[in-house]
Order: sequence, then C-alpha cells, then structure tokens
Amino acid sequence: MADQPKLEGATLWAISAGLAFLVLFLQWVFGKGRRTRKGLPPGSMGWPLLGETLQLIAAYKTSNPEPFVDTRRSRYGKVFKTHLFGKPTIFSTDPEVNKFILQNEGKLFATSYPSSITNLLGKHSLLLIQGNLHKRLHSLTLSFANSSVLKDHLMFDIEKLVCLTLDGWKDHVLLQDEAKKITFELTVKQLLSFDPGQWSENLRKEYLQLIDGFFSLPVPLPFTTYGKALKARAKVAEELRLVLKRRRDSESSDHYDMLAALLNEKSTTTSDGLSDDQIIDLLLSLLVAGYETTSTIMTLAVKFLTETPDALAQLKEEHEAIRKQKPGAQRLEWSDYKSMAFTQCVISETLRIANIISGVFRRALCDVEIKGFNIPQDWLVFPCFRAVHLDQELYSDARKFNPWRWQGNHPSTSSGTVFTPFGGGPRLCPGYELARVEISVFLHHMVTLFSWEVVEEDKLIFFPTTRTVKRYPINLTRRGRRSPLEI
Repeated sequence: MADQPKLEGATLWAISAGLAFLVLFLQWVFGKGRRTRKGLPPGSMGWPLLGETLQLIAAYKTSNPEPFVDTRRSRYGKVFKTHLFGKPTIFSTDPEVNKFILQNEGKLFATSYPSSITNLLGKHSLLLIQGNLHKRLHSLTLSFANSSVLKDHLMFDIEKLVCLTLDGWKDHVLLQDEAKKITFELTVKQLLSFDPGQWSENLRKEYLQLIDGFFSLPVPLPFTTYGKALKARAKVAEELRLVLKRRRDSESSDHYDMLAALLNEKSTTTSDGLSDDQIIDLLLSLLVAGYETTSTIMTLAVKFLTETPDALAQLKEEHEAIRKQKPGAQRLEWSDYKSMAFTQCVISETLRIANIISGVFRRALCDVEIKGFNIPQDWLVFPCFRAVHLDQELYSDARKFNPWRWQGNHPSTSSGTVFTPFGGGPRLCPGYELARVEISVFLHHMVTLFSWEVVEEDKLIFFPTTRTVKRYPINLTRRGRRSPLEI
C-alpha cells in the first residue's frame, strides 16, 4: 500500500506527459506548413484543430460589420493567413487581389464550400458545379434575367406581387418578414410560374428551416437544427420533383419560366438534357439565392432611409415625379425604372454597407503568387467584399450611409475592383439586375403608398447573416394613392 501514491503519481505524470506530447505533436503538424512554406502572408493560425474559428464566430455576434477582419487587418495588413473550419485560409481585403482571385475562377482557383452546405444545396447547385456545365447554366440563368426579359416578361409580375403584398398590410408590420414573403413569391413565380397560395407558403416554411441549417453545427441528428434542415431539404426536393414530373409528362407547355428553360437545355456536344436531380438542385439553390439576399436589402434600404431623412425626402421626390406622369394608378413601365437614378444610389449604398454576402471561399488549384505573397495549393482563400466596401481608403466616411456618393458614378460603371456586391468573374451573380428591379419597384410603392414610423429601435447584426434583430417593426399610415391592383 505504501507504493500506491507513487504509482498514482507515476500514472498522472505519464498522462500529463502524453497530453503534452500530443499538444506539441499537433502544433508541429499544423505548424509544419508555416515553417516550410516561404512567402505566406502574415497572420495567426490559432489553436491546433480549431484554428481561429471560435474567434470568428464570437466576433461576428457584435454589431460591428467586420470585427474579425478589422482586428487582423490593422495587425497584419490587407492580406493575412488564418485557420478556419479545419482549413488553412488566406483572407484578402485588397481589391486587386480579390479581382485576381475572381477572374481566375476555374484556372487557378475553384469554388469550395464545407460539405454541410453542399449537402443542403445539392451537388448540382449553381454555387457548386464547375467547368463547362457551370458555364452553360450560368449563361442560361443570366440570359433569363437580362434587361430584355425583365422589360418584356418579368416587370409586370414583379409589380403585381409587390402590390399584392403591400395591399394586405395593416397598421403594423415586421418589415423584414414581409420583405421575405415578397421575394420568395417572386422567385417561385419566376422559376415555376406559381402564383401566391398555400403551396408556395408551405414551401416557404420549409425553406426557413433549410436556410437555418447553413449556419448551424453540421450534426445530422433529427433534433438538431442541421438535422431539421436536412429533413426540410428533402421535403422541398420532393415538392419540386412532383412539379418537374408534371411538366415532363405534359405534352405541351406555354410556361415562360426557369423550369421550362432548364427542361429545354441541351448539351452542345450531346443531345442529352439535364437530369431530374440536376434540375431540382438548380431550382433549390436559385430559390435560396433569390429569397434571402434581396429581401435583406429591401429591409435595410428602408431602415437607412428612415435614419437619413434627407435621403428619404429625395427618394420620395423622385417617385412622386414618376407618379405625376401616370394618371390614376397606372403600372410602372421599363422607362420608369430606368429613370430612378437616385433609387439606384440608395440601393448601391445599402449593398455597400450591409451586403449579406461578406465574401466567397475559393480553393487554390496550384501554388499561386500574387503581390509578393504565396498561396499554397489546396489552401482556401476568402476575398472579403464587405471589408473592401468599408475601407476608409476607398470610401470616405465608409461606415456612414451616404447615397449621394454614387451620383455621377453609376454602379454599373464603377470599378469592379472596388464595388463587388454581386461577386465577379465567371461566377458573377446572374440575378444582379433582377434584384435591382425588384428593390426599385418595392421602394417606389413603399414611399408612394405609405408613410411610416419605427415602433422601436432596431440594430443591425451580421451573424449568422446580415439582418435586424427585431425584424424592423414599423407602424404604417396609408397615403391617398391607389394601388395598381385597384384598377
């Protein structure tokens, strides 16, 4: 018995030594690349395995739009290394580096996202597919949302659905929720030709759970957020599969929508069309893209305008002038949209300050050198768009809402190296002009049909997505003008 304390002490010492050796080994494994690779940007790789992932998540729970980047940019410069979600990663807040990365998609870099997101979107998502198939379908999507299609086909549906929602508003609304209803119904209409109804509302409820899963721990148990998201994804896919089957079984179709375009899409090298799984994944991802981002900008544009009375007054003046040229409650025409110059300034400034897309992940296909830095093969790179948009060296008083900064320099002619709210390169968001039209039509009817006041102060946060905490509650007062739905 006298030797028992000695044995226990020896055991504790052995365990401690083993743990210390394990920590040192892990540090050596994760630090090996740092010691052997030359020319890496400065930065910290954080803890073994975890890297700086916890610091990233904690930072974005504040109301600061770029706390993680701000701290490291001030310490290391505009390009720095880190370790996130199990991967060594290089962050770039340098517009030239960002442009280089975006333009070399498919050559030096490839899109790369965690498997948890891949499982929810599907491997045939437009966000994930690569090569010739991506070129084909990106071109198809872009052609389906260009100016001529918007002018001749979609403008009417956009205004009808905006007014249908606004006409149902009572004295009090949660603007963020209402904006999401508008954009979801618009996207369903454009993709599938479904009018608002119980089917689309049921689909939207499943989408809410699906989107929650993108920003949760990827634990696929039934009671977890991610598990519920996987189940919602299966339900959405099944509904889309039924719609697709009806369309395939139909002998003729006069639909003009994205599903019709996908059914007619043929390879340039074969006569084969797209499979059911490909079409379902594409439709599902396009619904996600058209739902969350545009509704956020709608809500935040109203928030920023409310907090900037001079800007709101000028926007109202622009839209009242349009209404004076249209007796009664006539619908908007394409020429009306093109005349909304200050509205475009408001949209651009909202996108600049609070775009929901902070940046994108890419994977280096080979060792790449740019501006004196080496990016090792298989490392992730993250061109951080929002950090560029909030750079005081590029935009004076960068964190202040100032739509007048865009006057005389229309966003479509702005330098792609500085203003990239819709990404860039081969993966430029194909719905960028569609989004502008939807927001413009919404703002037109918002300011000419209503005046409003904020019920309680609401703040903007940026994790897990850009949004207002209280969904921006407002009290409405209807003005005298009639809605186009009333004629």
